[in-house]
This record gives sequence, C-alpha cells and structure tokens, in this order.
Amino acid sequence: MALKCVQCGSKFPFYPPKNKCEKCGGSLEYAVNLPKNRKIKFSGKLRFWRYRSLLPPVQHVVSLGEGGTPLRKAERLAERLGLRELYLKDETRNPTNSFRDRAAALLASNAIDLKHDTLMCATNGNLGASLAAYSAKAGLICHVIVPKFVDVGKLAQMLVYDAVIEEFGETVDDSIRRAEALADETGWYQATAELNPLVIEAQKTIAYEVYEQFGVPEWFIVAMGGGGTIYSIWKGFKELKQLGMTKGLPKMIGVQPEGCAPIAKTLAENRSTPTKIAKPFTRALAVLVANPLQGELAIKAIKESKGLTLTVSDSEIFTAERQIAKLEGMFAEPASSATMAALKKLVKNRKISKNDRVVCLITGSGLKATDVLQALTKKQKTAVIGLEISTKEKILRIISRKDTYGYDLWKKLGKTMTRAAVYQHLNELTEKGLIVGYAKNGKKFFKITQRGKKVLRGIDDLKLLF
Repeated sequence: MALKCVQCGSKFPFYPPKNKCEKCGGSLEYAVNLPKNRKIKFSGKLRFWRYRSLLPPVQHVVSLGEGGTPLRKAERLAERLGLRELYLKDETRNPTNSFRDRAAALLASNAIDLKHDTLMCATNGNLGASLAAYSAKAGLICHVIVPKFVDVGKLAQMLVYDAVIEEFGETVDDSIRRAEALADETGWYQATAELNPLVIEAQKTIAYEVYEQFGVPEWFIVAMGGGGTIYSIWKGFKELKQLGMTKGLPKMIGVQPEGCAPIAKTLAENRSTPTKIAKPFTRALAVLVANPLQGELAIKAIKESKGLTLTVSDSEIFTAERQIAKLEGMFAEPASSATMAALKKLVKNRKISKNDRVVCLITGSGLKATDVLQALTKKQKTAVIGLEISTKEKILRIISRKDTYGYDLWKKLGKTMTRAAVYQHLNELTEKGLIVGYAKNGKKFFKITQRGKKVLRGIDDLKLLF
C-alpha cells in the first residue's frame, strides 16, 4: 500500500494522507496491493466495512451503519424512457442521507489512528453533514468551512451534530483555499474531499456494491462537481477487473449543470486540464464548483472508460427530480437528478440504446435542499419556466432582439456552457417551431418565429402571477 502519483508514478508513505505529488504536483491516489486474477471473498453483511481488505488500513473503526444501500430497479422510469434496464444506486439510505457517509467513516477512523482530536473540511454540504455526524459519534471536534451558498438542510445537519461552522467565500473553491491554510496553521486533520485521497478509496465501494448487487452495467452516470466521485466509481470497477472478478467495465458518463461545467467544457474543447469558470451558477449547489481540483481524474475516468460528458439546464434537472419522485418514489437532491436529466437526453439522441443497462448514482436526499422544497411548495417557479430565467428563454430573448448564429450566441451567453450544448438548445427550439434557421454569409443564422414571440409573452404574463 502506498500513495502513488497518477502522473509520474512516484510513491510516498500512505499516511498521513496528502493529495499532491512533491515531485511533479500531480494528484496522488492509493495504490492497493491487489492479487492479480485472484478472487477475494468479502465477509460480513453488505455494508461499507465489508470491503475493509481493499481499503487503506485502519485500526479504529467509526461506523453508523453506512453502505449497503439499495440498487433500485427503476421500472417505470425505464418504461418512460424506452430502456430495458435502469437502476438507481440509492445513497440517500445512508445514515445522514448521502454517499459522503462512506468517506466520513474512513476519515474519522483514520483521524483517530493518527491521534487527531479535531477534523476540518471545506464543503458545499453533504461531506460537512456526514463528517459532523461521525465526529459526534467518535467524540471528535468537527470544524466545517462552507461557502455563502449552501443548502439549508445540510447546514441544519451540521448544526444539530454540533459542528463548528465558518462561512468563507462565494463558492466551495474559496472555502477549500481557506481549509488548506487553516490546516497548515492548526495541524487539524484535513478531511476536505479534494485534499484527502481517502475519500476516493471510501467512495469506490459504491462500485463494489453495484457489482455484488447486479454486475457491471454498460453505462454508469454520475453528476460531477470537483471530479472525484466519478473517478472513485471507475477506480472501484477497475480494481474488480484486476482481481479477476469481472471481465467488463462500464462506460462512465459525467454530467454537469450548464452554468457550471468546467470538466464538460474542457473535454468539449479537447483539452486535458480544466480551467476555472469565471461566473458559475446553478441551483444544484452540491456541484457548484468553479475550479475542480480533481477534474483531471474525472477526465481520466471518462477517457479510459470510453465514456462521455454532457450538460443539462437547471430546469431540466428539477423536471427530472420531480419525475424520479413521481415515478419511483425517491426524492433525490438536484445534483443527483442531473443524472436522469442527462439520461433522457442521451436516449433521445441515441447515444444509449434501449437494450443497454444503465445505473444512475443518486448521491443525496432532496430533503436536504430545503430552498428547492420551498420553491416547489410555494410554486414560486415551475419546471416549465425553470429557475428565474431558463437557458432556452435566454436564447429566445437574445434571438428576439437580433438574428444571430451559434458561436455569437455562445459568447453572448458568457461562455458558461459548451458550444455543443448551445446547438442542442437551438435544435430543440427549432423542433418546437420557436425559431428558424437560414443561411447567410456562409453561416447558419437563427431568427425568432411568431410562435416564439408568443411563448415569450406567455412567460412574461405567467411571471406576473408569482
């Protein structure tokens, strides 16, 4: 067992955990000594610690009963989409209702081994709630740094578990910088997901469980923020193949909101290193990450698996959230619901065939996103209109003022999404008869139709009601 650089291959002692290579600055991950082509028999109930032999070693075990979450066959959603088999890996059934409980169990255990009494992390929600709960269980102090925008339900969990909460910055990217400086100053245990590679080790157990519950799907869809989660799943499946337990591997699909898609944008532009988004925005706060520190790992997982990325609008995310609840009785948080919004697009565009087996990762409960609940119950906005101003409405308004073409439209939208996403919206607006295209000076221009103008007037009238 060692910490190994994914770029130069340099190895370092496995404890204390650290995330950057001292030689080249690349990301470090745990290289577990796996017996090649030899099956391992896991012992115990289907729970997180069942896979202890494939995790970095710990002496103390902190547990609240995490892991062993259901893999639900989504028959009604599958029928609606025209798929043969669709499954939802339901991580809302963890003790604090999110997948981060796996990481919190391993982090708290390691902190005790290393004789720390205070853990700290920068978080946009779920990890802070999980770490606060597990610290309370173990009698540790938990210091959480949150950005200005965080789901109130997750903040409530941190408070009730008696975490020390500090607000710093607009997004979690700012909070992470604060966490790095604070750990250096205080010597507290660094539990930030992007800064501690144990988090990836903990989350790879999701892949182990899916394999034991079902096998290996053709496609595995994951919402991306910092980039570590999709890589965790991919690492887990790769290790199963190395152990000789499976021959196949899934294709990994990473999905991001249109207003905050640095990883998807990087791949669309055929680059290898994500760049920071200047003005990120999405109501799916769990994936509101402008500068994904593990973006290169996410890109590695997508490329190695021959997968793909795509973006979805906030209105598509919330439509999917309500559809999952209505058809499958599962209340997923917005970030998780992005996986279903993406799947609908991929099936429509025939990237996924009806006979493919698909797993969507549901990372957390919608009960944590109370601002969304409030919007739904008060009907301040609807899925048809979207949140404040939907992307399609923005496009319609721009075209209503002056005919334009795809590249110019992309610039006017602030380059906050990929050009491919812009053209997807244009195609859908054209199909609905709201705009029409025509050739001019070697380019395809678009102009609004009378029907498009009528839709805009209808939106304006409807907004007056709220």
